[in-house]
Amino acid sequence: MAGIFEGLKVIDCASFIAAPSSATALSDYGADVIKIEPPGAGDPVRNLPNLPGYPISPHNYAWMLQGRNKKSLALDLSKPEGQTVLRKLVAEADVFITNFPPPVRKKLGVAYKDLHHLNPRLIYASFTGYGETGAEADKPGFDSNAWWARSGLMDLVRETDETTPARSMPGMGDHPCAMALFSGIVTALYQREKTGKGTEVRSNLMANGIWSNGIYAQAALCGATFQKRPPRQQALNGVTCHYKCADGRWIILSLLNEEKQFPVFCKVIDRENLLTDPRFETKTARHRHAPELIAILDEVFATKPLAYWRKTLDGNGLIFGVVGIPADIPDDPQMREVEAVVPFENDAMLTINTPFWVEGATKVRPRMAPDVGAHSDEVLASAGYSNADIAKMRAAGVIG
Repeated sequence: MAGIFEGLKVIDCASFIAAPSSATALSDYGADVIKIEPPGAGDPVRNLPNLPGYPISPHNYAWMLQGRNKKSLALDLSKPEGQTVLRKLVAEADVFITNFPPPVRKKLGVAYKDLHHLNPRLIYASFTGYGETGAEADKPGFDSNAWWARSGLMDLVRETDETTPARSMPGMGDHPCAMALFSGIVTALYQREKTGKGTEVRSNLMANGIWSNGIYAQAALCGATFQKRPPRQQALNGVTCHYKCADGRWIILSLLNEEKQFPVFCKVIDRENLLTDPRFETKTARHRHAPELIAILDEVFATKPLAYWRKTLDGNGLIFGVVGIPADIPDDPQMREVEAVVPFENDAMLTINTPFWVEGATKVRPRMAPDVGAHSDEVLASAGYSNADIAKMRAAGVIG
């Protein structure tokens, strides 16, 4: 079976991670995605691995993930000729994706009002930092500030109010945001099936951030009183806490059904004496004496390595998790089994799959991300430009 989106023509006229990743998701199900990037350096995401502090690798891992399956057209949109080429492509496209700030869109002639009349069936997908109205509409943003920091997540995940706010990882908010924009695009395509008309789809980092922090954000909207967070050793529940193992790795318990799970837990860790300890006999008592229970379990988990505890706790109906590190991922059998990671086409290198599957539908085998402008001639020829036209534009610096 061909991909669900086979034949769907998508223009990825965006940069960095969130908006382009929505195009990647479409490409995984067969969409034909043309990546518009400036001649020369290309999309700035290509340079991420060169920044200080990033993992060192001979592979451009950031671009491998964001650029897979796409055709690269190196096009200078600052030139009128480049804008003319883009409008010609838009006239035949199904989806146009951009995250340019509104002033840049206006300058380049790629705002919704500039393009929708060229193609009444076009789905125009707009992604911004803070939305498209209000005082911050023109303000650029990254997920580290507009999603992570603005939403309250940066403050809330630190251990205590006195702990330094926690930094986010690259793309940590961008990839969930991409799924939101993808959802909007697919919803608009469904609407187009009913009406025959295209529309504009909008999403932004700030709105996705508050959605991700929805429980506490809703509490704030309800006027809730927030309690100070105690340090781990003073946590309010010893069986929903994380513990350090003998090898320095960490494990986290999530025993929410305490009445059923605590006796089993005590048995498998060989601490059944805790069941008759007055401090821990009941759920209420355990919560009241949580710091004491945490101190005991700290000693227990420190006796054996993570692999031992993982094997000991598994298969007993106990909910727990390994605090993973990136080095675990390449050899994680479950991630391979469920195709959370998959190999590139004709290559042993693995990549991260889009996190949803449709029964009966086929995803394409991920193709390696292209070099800047690798498909410029192909894309322009398909759009009706002659070899002479292409040569002329290349000589003028319009394409790369």
